[in-house]
Amino acid sequence: MELRDIEIFLTLAEELHFGRTAERLHVSQARVSQAIKKQERGVGGELFERNSRNVRLTLVGEQLRAELVPVYRGLKDSLERARMAAQGKTHVLRVGMLPSNAHDLRPYWETFRARHPQWGLRIRHNPFVDAFGLLRNGDIDVLVAWLPVEEPDLTVGPVVYQEPSVVLLDADHKLARDKEVSLEILGDAGILQGPAGPDYWADAFMPFHTPSGRPIERHAPHIASLDDIFTHVASGEGLHALGLHVTRYHARPDIVYLPIRDWPGLRWGLVWRSEAETDPIRALAKVVRDLGTVV
Repeated sequence: MELRDIEIFLTLAEELHFGRTAERLHVSQARVSQAIKKQERGVGGELFERNSRNVRLTLVGEQLRAELVPVYRGLKDSLERARMAAQGKTHVLRVGMLPSNAHDLRPYWETFRARHPQWGLRIRHNPFVDAFGLLRNGDIDVLVAWLPVEEPDLTVGPVVYQEPSVVLLDADHKLARDKEVSLEILGDAGILQGPAGPDYWADAFMPFHTPSGRPIERHAPHIASLDDIFTHVASGEGLHALGLHVTRYHARPDIVYLPIRDWPGLRWGLVWRSEAETDPIRALAKVVRDLGTVV
């Protein structure tokens, strides 16, 4: 099995969606399907059960994933160390981003690289489903996450930036022409929200109650990515809320973003696994503290 085919299998096992897998790996859906069929022929059995609505691992697929994950991670780490050695670098710091505005944070990245040319720096997107998973299994070293994070195995570093929150409405919504909204509208409409980790963390992103005490209902269609959120909102299936940066990075003709006047918004900070703290992690935290807020 080729390394790329292993990557396709493991990504599909995580996403359980051919389209999202193709998008994430920057390949066609046909390429994903071909790789999986090739692997199933080699194994002699189905790795995934799929129909028009769902994709899920078979027992054989579950076993293969469990055995391939450490092998694949080891291969990737070996290749990364070899690439870094070829460039004269001794370590690479891998940063996962829950928000999509890594470009706004480039002063941090540029300062880190300038201060520590002996270390590499890799920035990658981090899914919000099982958001701490990549951190805990060692695929990334640092996560930019909304705060607070109150996990016993994780250390919270400096605040990277703060931003207001906005409500997402479809362009034909009755409130689409308003200048701003109150959280009280979510007491009427609820919010589209998939799995977002512990309740305290979900509440910090968008509260479970309005200022007057009314519950904000969570409607949970299948949401596993930002594109899923946009699709459901644009189709008029409900409202959602995100940080203000999406208005710059994800402007869309079918979605309107309205500021929330009675919600303080989001604080984003560095988070890392306490037992895996390294000099590069401490160095990045120092860069953030030294520069202060750059957004």
